[in-house]
Amino acid sequence: MADGFSRDAALALLREWTAGESLRKHGMAVSACTEAYGAMEAARLGLGGDEAAKFVEMYACAGLVHDMDYEKHPTAEEHPFVGVARLRELGWPEPVLHAVLAHADYSGVARESHLDKALFASDELAGFLTACALVKPSRSIKDVEVAGVKKKMKDKAFARAVKREDITDGAALLGLSVDEHVGNCLRAMQARAEELGLAGETI
Repeated sequence: MADGFSRDAALALLREWTAGESLRKHGMAVSACTEAYGAMEAARLGLGGDEAAKFVEMYACAGLVHDMDYEKHPTAEEHPFVGVARLRELGWPEPVLHAVLAHADYSGVARESHLDKALFASDELAGFLTACALVKPSRSIKDVEVAGVKKKMKDKAFARAVKREDITDGAALLGLSVDEHVGNCLRAMQARAEELGLAGETI
């Protein structure tokens, strides 16, 4: 692993490049979901100890930085290429760079690794789950349920910018049903509700 490659470094880059709170929170939400898939994959591969921790950290970091350049460089010509160029300068691992490139449909980079697929699958769904939480009276992700999410997915007027096909295609890429995929990401985000600002409003 390169010097300076860590979850803390990823979070620092996200904050350095992104001023907007909602985009920062999106990076953190995608990271939570992607990290959960990293932990599942590490278990499937039989990794343990430090090896498992480093493997899972790659997933968490990819989620944190996948949109780090989006605020300053939102065009298809620049995002995510500018961010990846910076990560490459910093000596970040190639699997993370590949996953960040592959999350953008127009990048020409195919989704090959499990990390590539997990990041793509988590991206739109994390945004959708955030939207589902914020329309709850409590504004808490803990009150969101899989069935409710599935129902909202059918409502074309709700969170219109979220591409439903990316959620369904992402689940398929991971060999999961939509219910399983939504459940996995929902649990991951519920576990981080406080830091994602989705723990609800105290009255």
